[in-house]
Amino acid sequence: MDTIKKDVHQFLVERGWENQYQVPKDLAISLTLEATELLECFQWKSDKEAVVQNRGAMSEELADVFIYATQLATALDLDIETIVQEKLAKNATKYPPKSVK
Repeated sequence: MDTIKKDVHQFLVERGWENQYQVPKDLAISLTLEATELLECFQWKSDKEAVVQNRGAMSEELADVFIYATQLATALDLDIETIVQEKLAKNATKYPPKSVK
């Protein structure tokens, strides 16, 4: 995870973007737009057709979503590994295996 964060930061620095548009609102909007582009890969197709026809595009769009999520977490001073583990623990309590099967 640290390598990805460093690589994303380096990408931004090399282009002079590290202080431009790196605010939570803009990052959340961009994340949503990229998630919508991922969703478009499935439009009007069965799940199987979509994956077969659009796997490459899905890979790129999912990477974009992850990149923006990483940037948003950084902008909010949140540690992704910590917040994911906390959310998984919360979901484990909310949805215990025996009660949701």
